[in-house]
Amino acid sequence: MASKNAKSTSAKKKKLVIIESPHKIKTLKKILGPSYKIEASVGHVRDMPKSELGVDVENNFEPKYITIRGKGDILAKLRKEVKDSSHVYLATDPDREGEAISWHLTHALKLDEKNTSRITFNAITKSSVLNGIKEARPIDMALVDAQQARRVLDRIIGYKISPLLWRKVKKGLSAGRVQSVALRIICDREAEIENFVPEEYWTIDAELAQKNVNFSARYPRENKISNEADANKIINEAKVNDFIVAEVKKGTRTKKPLPPFTTSTLQQEASKQFNFTSSKTMIIAQQLYEGIEIKGEGAIGLVSYIRTDSARISDEAFEEGKAYVTDNYGSSYAVSEKPEHKSRSRAQDAHEAIRPSYTRFRPDLIKESLSKDQFKLYNLIWMRFMASIMTPAVYDTVSVKIKSGELIFRASGSVMKFDGYKKLELKEEDDKAEPPIPELKEGEKLTLKQIIGERHFTQPPPRYSEGMLIKTLEEIGVGRPSTYAPTIATITTRNYVSKENKMFFPTELGEIVNEIMTENFDDIVDVDFTAKMEQDLDKVEDGEVAWRDVIGRFYPPFDTKLKEAEENLGTFEIKDEESDVDCELCGRKMVIKLGKFGKFLACPGFPECRNAKPYFEEAGVSCPSCNGKVMIKKTKKGRKYYGCENNPGCDFMSWNKPAEGKCPNCGSYLIEKGSRDRKICCTNNECGYFTEISGDEE
Repeated sequence: MASKNAKSTSAKKKKLVIIESPHKIKTLKKILGPSYKIEASVGHVRDMPKSELGVDVENNFEPKYITIRGKGDILAKLRKEVKDSSHVYLATDPDREGEAISWHLTHALKLDEKNTSRITFNAITKSSVLNGIKEARPIDMALVDAQQARRVLDRIIGYKISPLLWRKVKKGLSAGRVQSVALRIICDREAEIENFVPEEYWTIDAELAQKNVNFSARYPRENKISNEADANKIINEAKVNDFIVAEVKKGTRTKKPLPPFTTSTLQQEASKQFNFTSSKTMIIAQQLYEGIEIKGEGAIGLVSYIRTDSARISDEAFEEGKAYVTDNYGSSYAVSEKPEHKSRSRAQDAHEAIRPSYTRFRPDLIKESLSKDQFKLYNLIWMRFMASIMTPAVYDTVSVKIKSGELIFRASGSVMKFDGYKKLELKEEDDKAEPPIPELKEGEKLTLKQIIGERHFTQPPPRYSEGMLIKTLEEIGVGRPSTYAPTIATITTRNYVSKENKMFFPTELGEIVNEIMTENFDDIVDVDFTAKMEQDLDKVEDGEVAWRDVIGRFYPPFDTKLKEAEENLGTFEIKDEESDVDCELCGRKMVIKLGKFGKFLACPGFPECRNAKPYFEEAGVSCPSCNGKVMIKKTKKGRKYYGCENNPGCDFMSWNKPAEGKCPNCGSYLIEKGSRDRKICCTNNECGYFTEISGDEE
């Protein structure tokens, strides 16, 4: 009888699903129904202590784990739910980090292996979640060990080198396996730019005509023209000879769509199109993944898992997308077979690319349920995925070789024959339309309208934007999808780099830290060494290498270099930047310091004089009210605005950057608007004056 009652009680118990983020609960409840209880761990519950290294280097690198401060109440609640559950499903994120969180939960909650399963799903959809439960498995210790190896390695590097930097340079500095390589890349590029010697070169373009149709032909760039005398010689020779069509080649070319997004390509494209930081992109992408309240539908997870380096798409997603393309654009626009997109050599291919969870939720149909930034990113993901399963665009091309005496000029043009995936009207910077060329025949004589030689100089390589830096880190094999955003945030908040016009510059502090790392820990900042370390971590995940062996090979030479650096390194003095602001209390020139909340002005006479005040950067324009300097300021909530230096005497304030001059139509002051297609606009709404900002003006 007692046994029967026990079975009855067990049957009444619900199954417990433990996830990381509480924001997923609503979406999952809708899918799983009342027989499941869903709780969140809110990320990691155990970690190494912050107050000490937390790794016993004398005892085979045994990590010391403690409950993270503030997680005691969460664990107590989870233990209670475990007791009242018939089975526990650990549904943390489907990657190494998620696997490790599940492993820590089994220890922290003392879970019974018989009643515990690990489940994963790449999208929060009914089919993905139910398949995850159907394919429940034990915890994958190879994945856990790969994460442990990374965590221990990063802890050793950070906790051993950072105190050295505090003693030799200043407090609050840090070093890290990925952040130090990122800093080196930026510093190396700055050195390239400083050492760059421009070289002169010339281009020669002939404007030609066949009857009344003009087109342009260029003297080939491979025939290098390095000075004005050589350019004039070619121009003069061309002028005295007829231009004759020597060869006409016609053909077709196809332009394939790009693969769906991975984490890094999404960050790159969002940076390029919307000027989003990588951190902002990931925050918004996480919201789309966890679930958004859609009018008439409830909570819906709109995109698949957003931390991935795989471009693979599932058969189910492909078939659903293909049906959508066929129904909405026609069968000629849908590819017949699922495209196989190349992933990185060691992508976690159990993952999928970032894609819409349901193609039927077309961005414009759910726009009112999304914030402005959510819509931008979702539209980007939806469009990229749909394009990836559509047919290529096809162009008719023509290539013409034109002779002028012994000189050869070339012209090319193309006309779209079939739009294919371009039906979606994607923004693609490399898709510049070539001007059409008239129908030409070999031997035909053309009229020379004019010929122009233009002087140019080679340009240094560009500084890194956030998107370019992420792309470079991925290409060289340093870091993983989840590390790019925090890496960039770290080197920025530590003041190792500053950002101007969307480009990274190393600061004096960054240069010093990079110099210390390069001269004393060359392997850590060596790209090849760091990439090789990533490969070793992959081998741990594959079960080919024990994680302690990876750390064991790294630590002895590292420890030797650490001791040598401690002995040989002198101390560095970083002088504070002097401002042109006088201290009202003692008359000294105030200096610019970096605090927890950004830059501020302080008196260099501290501690005798303790005067300090906010520091505002100049916007580079004059106040339209009093002609004072316009400063970049922030509200208490951190929103940027523009105000006059003479405040409170002058009450000028604008959310948009003011532009120099007055409106030519009505005399009101002007502002800059837009991040991509920038304009100068009148602030008088009834006027409507605006003008585009050209690249030269920028």
